[in-house]
Amino acid sequence: MKYNIRGQNIPVTDALRDFVEKKLTRLEKYFEAPITSEINVTMSVTKGMHTVEVTIPLPGLMLRAEEKGDDMYASIDRVVDKLERQIRKHKTKVNRKVRQESGIRTLFKDEGAAVQVMDEEDDMELVRTKRFTMKPMDVEEAILQMNMVGHSFFVFANSATKEVNVVYRRSDGKYGLIEQG
Repeated sequence: MKYNIRGQNIPVTDALRDFVEKKLTRLEKYFEAPITSEINVTMSVTKGMHTVEVTIPLPGLMLRAEEKGDDMYASIDRVVDKLERQIRKHKTKVNRKVRQESGIRTLFKDEGAAVQVMDEEDDMELVRTKRFTMKPMDVEEAILQMNMVGHSFFVFANSATKEVNVVYRRSDGKYGLIEQG
């Protein structure tokens, strides 16, 4: 595994670097092949709060977790535990899906509609455009993906309706679904 460990308002000491690498190697047991993508770790201290953010880009999946606390080492432990839970949850979901689809091996297809944000108003400034391919999935899988990337919403192609939908996290902690009308 390759690591990109950086600190914001905190020096990344050899002890911290070794601790992060040792803890993250625990995740290797969940993968058949070694992770070839670079694991990004950002550690920061703001107003006495130690924050650790880990992002692991995988083919068809982005694992991301963030933890804050009074102690950097404890935050690192908790963020690795959170990543392990995400991996186990996703692995269970994938295995269930494989059994349901009679052993189809490729679950992450590059099919679906592309989405592009366009500026139609002259007085509105578009600052970023993202283009991505959507994999058809059910609402439950979309919520899982949204939680894994740590976003408050997720755009996906609904496999049941064949339409573009959005799931989002509500302020009460529950989830909402936006469908085309």
